[in-house]
Amino acid sequence: MVKIKKIEDDAASLASLKPFRLVKFFSYSGLAVFLLFTLVLSWVISNHAKKVLLERSEAYAFVVAENLSHQVFQQFVLPTVVRYGKIALRNPEQFARLDSVVRNATHGMRIQAVTIFDSRENIISYSTVSTRIGRTGEGGIEYRKALAGENNSVVLSTGSLLNLLPGARPISSQLSTFIPFRQYQANNQKGDVIMGVIEVVQDLSEDVVAITKLQGSIILTSMLIMSALFVVLGFIVARADRIIDARAEERRRLEQQLNQSQRLATLGKMVASVSHEIKNPLGIVRSTADILGKRLKSVAPGNEHLAEIIVEETGRLDGIVREFLDFARPQELKMAPTSVNDIFSKILTFMAPELERQNIVLETSLAQDIPQVSLDQGLMHRACLNILVNGVQSMPEGGKLTVETRYEKTTGMVLLVVSDTGGGMSLEKLGHIFTPFYTDKNRGTGLGLAIVKNIVDSHQGTISVDSKEGEGTTFTIALPLG
Repeated sequence: MVKIKKIEDDAASLASLKPFRLVKFFSYSGLAVFLLFTLVLSWVISNHAKKVLLERSEAYAFVVAENLSHQVFQQFVLPTVVRYGKIALRNPEQFARLDSVVRNATHGMRIQAVTIFDSRENIISYSTVSTRIGRTGEGGIEYRKALAGENNSVVLSTGSLLNLLPGARPISSQLSTFIPFRQYQANNQKGDVIMGVIEVVQDLSEDVVAITKLQGSIILTSMLIMSALFVVLGFIVARADRIIDARAEERRRLEQQLNQSQRLATLGKMVASVSHEIKNPLGIVRSTADILGKRLKSVAPGNEHLAEIIVEETGRLDGIVREFLDFARPQELKMAPTSVNDIFSKILTFMAPELERQNIVLETSLAQDIPQVSLDQGLMHRACLNILVNGVQSMPEGGKLTVETRYEKTTGMVLLVVSDTGGGMSLEKLGHIFTPFYTDKNRGTGLGLAIVKNIVDSHQGTISVDSKEGEGTTFTIALPLG
């Protein structure tokens, strides 16, 4: 029994953990998948947007740089060489003219800075940023590529999504484009002579900030959508899990009922067989004791009480055998519309002398608007009598017995309620009162309440018990009208 109890406890524990583990696993794994998908989606979109921005900005920078190179050559190099014979940017007048040409050529364009490197040495000859003029060695690999005749660009960016937070450093992005500063021929065609390198710097910070904000919006929107989907799916899974668990519990209950029915059927066959075999010898013993008692009156006066004891005990045994047979044989219902109030009235009239003898106060509350119920009057009479007798037996020193009937329109059930103020029952006893052959009395078979339950079940009704030790017990029978 201990081993079986442990297995049942383990099964109940696993059953209670199953839905929790399933829902939790789905919740966390689903959240991780959704978050990963959102991050990948935002990364792909933002990278594509940045790539498109870079390509367009680079193409724009090349056009600006080529135009600037042509303007500088036409409006500064040629006039300066004609007038001064050579280019010397240390001359304030030449520098001012070059600066004017550059600024006029880039006016209204999204150009942050223009720098011109000398072709013979890595030195900055001109820059719109005055602090850079004259510096050497600042031309890197991009400068060397441009000297070799190759247009190229480089992007310098700092910042990420975290830089959008209040108090963080601002996002910055610069596109530096390098092109060779060529000498143009008379027909405005580019020559092969490279006079220097022009660097055009564009500030892409605003565009990168917009893309980063778009990336954040994508992440936030995706997370909101995914979270809503996650909540919906989690609710569906949790509900499905509860349904599965409820069906599993119902299946276990039905299996228990089936096993109980099979055991009771086997037990019933055995009881019916044994009771049948006992009943006939009991009848013979009782008849013989009656004859023996009559003869003892004339042969041995004063000893006839011995025969009366035999008759009395065989009568008690016959009652036990009948109870066994009533429990074992199938119930054959004779249904007819019946008033439950009439059943209680007849029983209480019959029990009135016993109630008065045991100092039991009877209180009745029989509702008059109760419709008739289709039931077997004889069997239901027996069931109600059994419950009332149990209530009386639980109050050997007197008490109060309450009988109530009422009709619940919402459920369509007729309720028969019997309450007593006896000693009540413990939780352990409550769990076994409908078990066949279970009894805590010195006498009796323990079949009384089991038979009551069989009768109620056969009427498609239910019986429930509410009891507390020292406070009393209440039996409630609920019967459908049909």
